[in-house]
Amino acid sequence: MKIKDKYLEALKSFTDFVTISEWAIRFSDLYPDELEKANQQALNQKTDTTGIREIAARMSSSLSSGSFSKNIQIDDSERPKKVKYVTENEFQEHTQNEIDEDIEPLKRQDIINSAKDNMKILELYRISEFESIQKTFKLFFGIDFEMDHAEALLNNDKQGEHHPDNLQFLLKYHNGKKNKKSWNRFSFDEQVEYIRKTINLQSLVADKFNIEIDTKILELLITRLKEVY
Repeated sequence: MKIKDKYLEALKSFTDFVTISEWAIRFSDLYPDELEKANQQALNQKTDTTGIREIAARMSSSLSSGSFSKNIQIDDSERPKKVKYVTENEFQEHTQNEIDEDIEPLKRQDIINSAKDNMKILELYRISEFESIQKTFKLFFGIDFEMDHAEALLNNDKQGEHHPDNLQFLLKYHNGKKNKKSWNRFSFDEQVEYIRKTINLQSLVADKFNIEIDTKILELLITRLKEVY
């Protein structure tokens, strides 16, 4: 069996995503002779290393060069990245999903542009205020709120509208997790509570980022938001 096939056999033994380090350890457990070879080779290296680290480095290099192209799915949304063994059919399905995700911003923008063409001037103003408030939170508090459509524009069951009555602020992380799901929109009081708790959390590390939390600015922003929410 070629070394590449041994790598894949080791990865097959997992049912979920794993780090390269975890993969290397499993490979070493399954193929102790390969670990012994790697240990001997590590002794001849000028840098301080071990057999396990050498194996992990080779796996990482093989991934980067595309050696496992259709057999491994990579999740690099976090560090360290994680990998998972997939069949060819699963790989094709994943590839199609990635294509769909790549063109989603264009589909979403088409919906937004179409909606704006039919909006009244007051509705356009309300949306512009949402956008301005969003930018101000980023500028003065270092908080990356995103304007979320509570009823998602690309929801598979019921497409939401691009309208100020469908907008709310969510942290980027929460909005990413929400994705194309539709949630009940925050009431104004719930939205304010969400914002205040986010500001309170930010205040714990504000000095580390040279951010001054000014409660007067916060109250002014909440007042502006109330007028257009």
